[in-house]
Amino acid sequence: MISVRPPKVITRHRDGAIHAYVTDSAGAGTLEPVAVFRPRPGDEVVESVVRPDLQRVVYTTLNDVVCVTRAGDVVWTVAFEPRSEQPHGHRPGCALSLDGRNVWVYRPDAMAGRGGGDQWVVHDADSGAVIARRELETVGHGAFHHVHPVDGSIYLDIGEGQDGSVICRAAPGADGEPEFVTYPWWDRCLIGLSPDGEQFMTVDHGQADVAFHRHPSGDVLFTLPVEAFGYDPEESFVEWSGGYLSPELAVVTLGGEGQGEEEWFRHHLIDVQTGTLDGELVVEAPNPYEVVPLGDGSWLTGGSEENPVRWSHALGLA
Repeated sequence: MISVRPPKVITRHRDGAIHAYVTDSAGAGTLEPVAVFRPRPGDEVVESVVRPDLQRVVYTTLNDVVCVTRAGDVVWTVAFEPRSEQPHGHRPGCALSLDGRNVWVYRPDAMAGRGGGDQWVVHDADSGAVIARRELETVGHGAFHHVHPVDGSIYLDIGEGQDGSVICRAAPGADGEPEFVTYPWWDRCLIGLSPDGEQFMTVDHGQADVAFHRHPSGDVLFTLPVEAFGYDPEESFVEWSGGYLSPELAVVTLGGEGQGEEEWFRHHLIDVQTGTLDGELVVEAPNPYEVVPLGDGSWLTGGSEENPVRWSHALGLA
């Protein structure tokens, strides 16, 4: 049984501001921002996360993690030292813990030219103080955080470009310090966690298949190659997108090129209890990465600089 959680808040970056949206409200249609935050002058925001009370936002730049209020006041800031002069190839990311007390920050220090490997750092959300730090044996360009909806553990999917993808997980330890685990794969990309917390979904880095794993062990429950969807693996591939539409259904996106090198993609539904195909999700979106399943039978479309639109699978409309 899923415990009661704070409303889920997502952000979009537009016109130099961070727009926050609540996705747990009922209904469908275009979402309007519930809060707007202004970063420090000159800051180029890489990733941002808003507290459930909508009073503060934490965001990363190439060289800092910063917390500001809705009024634009800086609450705290932590600089990544030494300052990187590399303008591309490294994107620091952040996530808020399930209870809202901590901020998890991924630092791609190797690609930033700071020496050594990457770091995964936990900050106190109120003060910015460092609570824990993990030295990673990765050389990542960026990473995606996934917060487990039940036990609060944090998954981190680190993209190392052509070298593959590394998946790590941090969970509360017996002494209060996080316990870190690195899964024994370099060739799987984490797509999402099921809303009931029982499993997670990965896609082969080479895009040959999708797999579903038991949480937290990572044991494979079942795998579906491109052929299982009725496509030619020489001409089609599994996209690094999709996720859980509900605890019972996952969205797996297949793509390829048609005549005239025109790209196509289709969203297939998978019954995750039986491992079988369960129809298609008809979506209007220019690319598969704009489709974000929310786990409650709905999904979002819309680019990073647009108001997102919420669609309902049950109603079949926005």
